[in-house]
Amino acid sequence: MNETSKKITWTAPTIILVIGIALIASTLRTPLTVVGPIITFIKDGLQISNVLAGFLTTIPLLAFAVVSPFAPKLSKRFGIELTLFFSMLLLALGIIMRSLGTTSLLVIGTVLIGVAISFGNVLMPSFLKLKFPMQVGMMMGIYSVAMNVSGGIGAGISHPIAVGSTLGWQAALGFSVGLALLAALVWAPQLKHNKPAPKATQTSLKPTIPLWKSKIAWAVAATMGLQSMIFYTSSAWLPEIFISQGLSPNKAGWMVSIMQLAQLPLTFAIPIVADKLSSQKPLAVLASILFAIGFLGIAFEITSLIVVWMIFLGCAGGTAFGLTMMLFTLRTKTAFAAADLSGFAQSTGYLLAAIGPVAFGYLHDVTGGWSIPIWTFLLATFAFFCTSYIASKDVFIDESI
Repeated sequence: MNETSKKITWTAPTIILVIGIALIASTLRTPLTVVGPIITFIKDGLQISNVLAGFLTTIPLLAFAVVSPFAPKLSKRFGIELTLFFSMLLLALGIIMRSLGTTSLLVIGTVLIGVAISFGNVLMPSFLKLKFPMQVGMMMGIYSVAMNVSGGIGAGISHPIAVGSTLGWQAALGFSVGLALLAALVWAPQLKHNKPAPKATQTSLKPTIPLWKSKIAWAVAATMGLQSMIFYTSSAWLPEIFISQGLSPNKAGWMVSIMQLAQLPLTFAIPIVADKLSSQKPLAVLASILFAIGFLGIAFEITSLIVVWMIFLGCAGGTAFGLTMMLFTLRTKTAFAAADLSGFAQSTGYLLAAIGPVAFGYLHDVTGGWSIPIWTFLLATFAFFCTSYIASKDVFIDESI
């Protein structure tokens, strides 16, 4: 493959590479989305508290925040291909440990899963910029769709597996180990291309200003955090909100599925569109308007149109996610700079994402209802608009001080 060509030459090695990218992407949400639908089984099986059960969804986000800044450094030292390969093996180990049936291994395995996924989250956007410099948008679309489809499937089949398997919830937590091992196997041919960055090159590729001094870098980080916070908070709490508005628990759960399915077309299309625009401000405006319409419909309890509001939120989420992923590559000049920005933004962003669901639940407890918490979604949407609009400015991080 000629990395500077404008068109991808679909040779066998290139096809294997693209399949490997899709498989790694498919492991970045599935181990997380399988937990929610079977949390009751896990609580009953291990006799753990509600606090610890809830913390199982927060541990990976905290791991993302802690590990993300170190992923670019390790990839420069050992090579991106090798780092991603070992992250898949670490992910498989974490999945196995988490499903062995003890509380301590459940926690340790969850930590390892969070650490492993951090590397894929941070490094894959920069890898796509490195290998497909002229087709980043299309490849980011494939990557994003694979991530979201697999995550949705994982959420849908974990409960049936827990009910239908003799191993119960342990089987539901553990089935994705096969996906991680398959990803490692298909990715293995890329190891022959693995090249750690020379020290002199690493130094020369550093931004001329530190990321923490760049206004654009902070805008990208805030955008990452806000779209993640909206996603994780809405996924966690919208079913409870809908039940309080009169929907059955089963229907409330399906509404979240509709939201996730509605993300898919724009999750693929937005990176391609963003790559062709000199400024991504129109996409920031579009995502914000879609979020606002969806959350306003929920805030005013227009439940007869609940499916419509979920489609709006799904389209908003797909637009916001696709835009955010592209900002890592569009606001940087090199693949290594993209990895640095990705690590910086995801470290900051996932801290905010981890706080969101807890703060939302706290507001519900304090106010005794859902009205004020729902309106905080609108506040978050306005904040997302401000930060994403700034981050969409057509400049590189080195030029944004």
